[in-house]
Amino acid sequence: MAIVARALAPLLVSLLALLALPAAPSLAAPSLAWGDQPKYPPGFQAFDYVNPQAPKGGTLNLAGYGSFDKLNPFTLRGLAAAGLGMLMFETLAEPSDDEPFTMYGLLAEDMAFAADGLSITFRLNPAARFWNGDPVTAEDVRHSFEVLTGKRAHPRFRQYFSDVSKVVVVDPRTVRFEFRARNHELHMIIGMQLPIFSRKWGEGRPFDEVVRDEPIASGPYRIERTDWGKSITYRRNPDWWARDLNVRRGMFNFDRVVYKYFSDETARLEGFKAGEFDWVSENSAKNWARGHTGRRYASGEILKREFRHSNPAGMQGFVLNTRRPPLDDPRVRQALGLAFDFEWMNRQVFYGQYVRSPSYFTNSEMQARGLPGPDEKALLEAVRGQVPGLGPAVFGEAPMPPLTDPPGSLRDNLRRALALLKEAGWQVADDGRLRDAGGQALSFEILSYSKGLERVADPWARNLAKLGIEARLRVTDPALYQKRIDDFDYDVAIHVYPASPTPGNELLERFSSAAAAQKGSDNVAGVRDPAVDAVIERLLRSRSRAELVTHAKVLDRLLRHGFYLVPHFHAPTHRVAFRNHLAHPDRLPRYYGAEAWLLKTWWSREAQAAGAASDGPTQRSAAR
Repeated sequence: MAIVARALAPLLVSLLALLALPAAPSLAAPSLAWGDQPKYPPGFQAFDYVNPQAPKGGTLNLAGYGSFDKLNPFTLRGLAAAGLGMLMFETLAEPSDDEPFTMYGLLAEDMAFAADGLSITFRLNPAARFWNGDPVTAEDVRHSFEVLTGKRAHPRFRQYFSDVSKVVVVDPRTVRFEFRARNHELHMIIGMQLPIFSRKWGEGRPFDEVVRDEPIASGPYRIERTDWGKSITYRRNPDWWARDLNVRRGMFNFDRVVYKYFSDETARLEGFKAGEFDWVSENSAKNWARGHTGRRYASGEILKREFRHSNPAGMQGFVLNTRRPPLDDPRVRQALGLAFDFEWMNRQVFYGQYVRSPSYFTNSEMQARGLPGPDEKALLEAVRGQVPGLGPAVFGEAPMPPLTDPPGSLRDNLRRALALLKEAGWQVADDGRLRDAGGQALSFEILSYSKGLERVADPWARNLAKLGIEARLRVTDPALYQKRIDDFDYDVAIHVYPASPTPGNELLERFSSAAAAQKGSDNVAGVRDPAVDAVIERLLRSRSRAELVTHAKVLDRLLRHGFYLVPHFHAPTHRVAFRNHLAHPDRLPRYYGAEAWLLKTWWSREAQAAGAASDGPTQRSAAR
């Protein structure tokens, strides 16, 4: 692994990269990069994808979905208000959206990663303050970590940070995280993904009983007003400590951010067109093609834009809960996937807007393709030595979603599906239903929180009916949906696994055997495969980018051979509609989520026209 400080001489930088060694612990730096050199030098003015002179002011109205009943986003029960994490909580470091895996000091002014890879030390910025005026101290950092990994917080944090053995307060401004074992990204995710809050937030009460207290955090906004379940208003803190910091310059430009909640996608779309809110990232192809039309679009009051990105697409699909029979049989799972006709659906339903997602690392170098290469074979052989039951199939071609365009056809795919189901003990009975030897019919429920997903589920269900399988779509409200997902109370769920340019600890929560039994984890499919566990363990110890890519490719093969989900599709752009009083920088980041990009970097043209908070010419902006 090459963890390189900008201050190192170029020769030493190159040498460390070649040797795949971390920087020495004495070389504390304001930035760290995984496997590369940070793009931005110490003391840089601002990230290239922001407007450093963006005007401050105005109100941004956004849409929430369903409801909310709490202000604590870190516990298992209940639904947290939208925007809390981004607007109120800060981390020790800020990721760069221009680089695959680089962090720059935010609450921490510098960082030192130990040469043995077993600890990282952060020195806090002396200016860092919570909104109540208290300084952010090393004790607050330790408190945040211990609370989040305790039994009262969401269990995903315990899984995510399980390799941290100890948090040591060195002095009031210095904190060290020590690790049980070397982990290729743990020091980075501690910096960028550990939210920090004050010890005074909910002081004296169990953390899961801190529900409606305003978080005492250090971020740019505070809560101004809450109408429970209906809306929440955030007001920018005029005394925000980081407003002039280089990693925050030109960011969080709206005076107020308001989330108004809508019960479903139809209500949300009509609310947007009626002017209830200002911006929407549209995930419905039908809405994008046919719903976002009308007088306001024709006049230019509302703009429709597609923004390119370099994000790995990850995987969305019908996730099959292997904790329940007959979905515990991979032959049944593979057969269900053969009944999904993406090509027809893309033509007839989605206006040709989508691309099929074949991999858990779609649109990245980590996607497994064809036969395994020599490096993948070597790793598979090593895993087979560790897990003797590893089947020969994973040494073959990486499974691809079935095609129905010529020379393929849905009829051929359904024939293959029936053969697999027969092999698994299912036969078509006299009544046309598929039944096992005991006469039990094959049927299941597809759980969703959105009626709009009928367009994906219904065609699949019709094709399954041709096999004698009954599949029923159950649409429930978001709160009940989340509870059922947390409790693993479903047959099939529509789920998204986002992908990172540098995958790591999130894989434990998604695919490890330990997470399969942990309620609230992201292991929706219930994957319990010792080979998967072994590859994830090796991936987390990767010492170079090439090693990481090999491990990810092999993990992708194992998961795809497990047929844990029926793959959906992805859009290669962010589809965004917004009112023309909003503006954004010309230069786009490379790796970014649409709403995070909005909250961080956009601004109000009305504030710009009023000359609010601008002491010079603004960067050329785009609202075209």
